[in-house]
Amino acid sequence: MPEPDTAALLERAAAGDQQAWNALVDCYSGLVWSVARSHRLGSADAADVFQATWLRLVEHLGAIREPDRLGAWLATTARRESLAVLRRAGRDFPVGDLITLEPRDNGGDELDKDLLRRERDRALWQAVRELPAQCQAVLRLLLLDPPPSYAEVSAALDIPVGSIGPTRARCLDHLRRRLSSDAA
Repeated sequence: MPEPDTAALLERAAAGDQQAWNALVDCYSGLVWSVARSHRLGSADAADVFQATWLRLVEHLGAIREPDRLGAWLATTARRESLAVLRRAGRDFPVGDLITLEPRDNGGDELDKDLLRRERDRALWQAVRELPAQCQAVLRLLLLDPPPSYAEVSAALDIPVGSIGPTRARCLDHLRRRLSSDAA
């Protein structure tokens, strides 16, 4: 399936094409949700951030200067909306919430395999929760499907693009060491 042309989708959405708008939302909703949830917002607040971010896009549909950077624009907008919600709520420190990424039990597996998988997953997510907040946020964003670009991650977390790869590597190494020490 060819990658949709973001510039064309933006232009069509600005002209009132609902399918183009839906395609944009389908393409970037995971990114916007992830940014909102990385600020440890509750479900209602994250939903407000999600809606506010898309509302901002509606308000600026004709003003997006670099359509190929729409993901970064949405990530930055979602981050700003999240911080505004946190300011209003009196909270001030954004951190990741990985509980929502834990895979759900889909049942039907043999009992032993299911138990082993659950233990493995529980140990993994426990180790992830013990990582520094920035590591949790970076890994959470990079686990999205489809994965966001480094520019989008940079905009979402307000870190330089050039530090994302090394940060990711350090976080994964930290996670590996933590899992190895737990297994020993």
